[in-house]
Amino acid sequence: MDKEYAKYLLNKTIEDYNLIAEDFARSRVFIPEDISNLGEYSTKGEKVLDAGCGNGWLSEVLRNKETDYIGIDSSEKLINIAKRNYPQAKFQKDNVLKLSFPSDFFNKVYSVSVLHHIPSKELQIKALKEMKRVLKPKGILILRVWNLWWNDPKSWKLIFKYTFLKLIGKSKLDFKDIFYSWKNSRSKIVTDRYIHCFTKGELKSLVKKSGFSVRKIWIHGKNKKGISNIYLIAENKL
Repeated sequence: MDKEYAKYLLNKTIEDYNLIAEDFARSRVFIPEDISNLGEYSTKGEKVLDAGCGNGWLSEVLRNKETDYIGIDSSEKLINIAKRNYPQAKFQKDNVLKLSFPSDFFNKVYSVSVLHHIPSKELQIKALKEMKRVLKPKGILILRVWNLWWNDPKSWKLIFKYTFLKLIGKSKLDFKDIFYSWKNSRSKIVTDRYIHCFTKGELKSLVKKSGFSVRKIWIHGKNKKGISNIYLIAENKL
């Protein structure tokens, strides 16, 4: 992908989430079981980074674990919502491509539904290497991306559409990139978010190339509504 276009997409994603922040936060009031289960990967006293915290719901999951939690996001409006909703937790605006923390600082890094918003393999690896940098040796990365290949006709149509446009030279996107509409509570399209449609094998390969040792990878949520995610647990190699 052209570097300037990738930069444009990064900025567009920030603008998109600032635009939809309130609606997005309202859609994330109920904490689903798979997010609640992420608490099992952290223990009392650990330094934990939530890289791309959104409305901050993971802080509620980890509160009972008594971790030293901090959530970061590039959307200032989402950070403000997180501070309002979870005042007991620490949040700050930051950039996952250039984190403001020292090396070897965190025991655990969570990245929930973030990596698929980062355009190009180059920048995806850069983000993963930043997470690796701030992790302590043998620290753990808990990663989730959307799985848009499972039982979701809307996603299949979009993947086909943008693949065709790429093949005929009418799209600046990479293969498996799409724009996915966000609709408000009145079903009106507000914006089209950039998404990279990861496969399980592709995600595993990317994480390994970034210097991690992959412990486990699985798909969660194969249901009739097409809601599905790829989860990956990786260790920061010495």
